[in-house]
Amino acid sequence: MPNFIVKTHKKDTLYSKPHLFILNKGLNSGKPQKEPFTNSFVVIFQEEEDSENVFWITYSLWKSKFWHRSLVGSVIPFLRKEDFVKEFSAKVNELLSDFEEHKKNVAVLNLIEQQEKHFHQNINFINDLRRVIIYRYCK
Repeated sequence: MPNFIVKTHKKDTLYSKPHLFILNKGLNSGKPQKEPFTNSFVVIFQEEEDSENVFWITYSLWKSKFWHRSLVGSVIPFLRKEDFVKEFSAKVNELLSDFEEHKKNVAVLNLIEQQEKHFHQNINFINDLRRVIIYRYCK
């Protein structure tokens, strides 16, 4: 099981060890990213491999809206650090218990992400072609 430390991210702080950021305010709370968010937790790891494995677990929890039940606040919902750490640690340990299955799932998620990126590039190319054709009419 990976060892990690969860802290509240402070602006302009640089981290030397492998890390990931997790948004803690708004309806997208729990969203992981490699770049810092303004309102986020930072999860610091000892090894890069642990960071990558936990990133995909965090991504799947965010996509499944797992954190919505832990949100508090009436105007701008947010995650409390204590609630996050407790739930996060339990889920990471549970999902990494079958590591072989986890590696298969991560490989599939990586493939899907690549396909999605390729799809968006094609959509952008189609939109550019459409603009060129329409521009010819405006000339």
